[in-house]
Amino acid sequence: MNDQAEARGFGATRILFGVIWAVNTYLQTSPAYAAHFLKMFGADTVTGQPHWVVVYGKWAAGIVGAMGAVSVAHVTIMIDGLLALSLLTGLGFPTMGWVGLIYNLWLWSTIGGFGGPYTKGVTDPGTAIIYALCFFLVIATRAWQSVSLARRPPQTVNLNALHAGRIAFGLLWLFDAFWKWQPFFLHHVLSYLKQARLGEPAWIKAYIEFFIHVLTAIGPLTFGVAAALAETAIAISLLMNIALRWMIPFGIVYSLGIWTTAEGWGAPYGAGFTANKGDVLGTTNIYVIAFLFIAANVYLNNKEKFNRNTKFL
Repeated sequence: MNDQAEARGFGATRILFGVIWAVNTYLQTSPAYAAHFLKMFGADTVTGQPHWVVVYGKWAAGIVGAMGAVSVAHVTIMIDGLLALSLLTGLGFPTMGWVGLIYNLWLWSTIGGFGGPYTKGVTDPGTAIIYALCFFLVIATRAWQSVSLARRPPQTVNLNALHAGRIAFGLLWLFDAFWKWQPFFLHHVLSYLKQARLGEPAWIKAYIEFFIHVLTAIGPLTFGVAAALAETAIAISLLMNIALRWMIPFGIVYSLGIWTTAEGWGAPYGAGFTANKGDVLGTTNIYVIAFLFIAANVYLNNKEKFNRNTKFL
């Protein structure tokens, strides 16, 4: 393997991210998305949010309302389409990478409610934050330089930025792990799966039901502790840059497991379903994209590592 193989890995991951982004764009063309757009800003003002978040949310909603919520929603769809095109073709970077990063942070802070309120039952910091991180990883890895229509002189990967992206990803997992250790999650694991069945197609319901039976047999508390331990281990691996050869595939499988059960494959996809359900494919499937960016460096680059002192078990 060599630098060209690493670049192709980054490029392929960028395209996969683009496919997901294109699907999200298509889902957002549903009239329900624009119709409910202003209502989604209520995520900042629900009970439990800090005062400053409420103030910010009302300010942001006021601006969007004054501009015309439906018009702003249509602009977001246009931005989504341009970002999907750039990810799929490699054109427009790095500018479009910064647009995607800032745009997703805005979504996270408004219709995402900063991932909050952080009360019992919360299990992660929200959806758009991981999308923002993946755009940062596109920039850090210069993922538009291979498997791309862009024609620019190749430049070396910014390893310091890649380090920062890995650490930020580890912090996201650490945040997730913190909430998994809370008593509410440990004693209500099955409630997340049962709630995920609502509105789902029959085959997804049957799939989730299977895992409900499995977890019931294992013991919900036992599984809850195992999940908390798993996420803690993933966080430590990413933050300390250790055992990544083993933890990356485990993290991918674990993330897909959450996406297909507790997140119900991101479904149901239908009119009236907005926010995390209905207008995006999900959250933890994008964790997989972040893992793949890191994997392209860990597995394919023999010349440079994230850290010269990296220890692989």
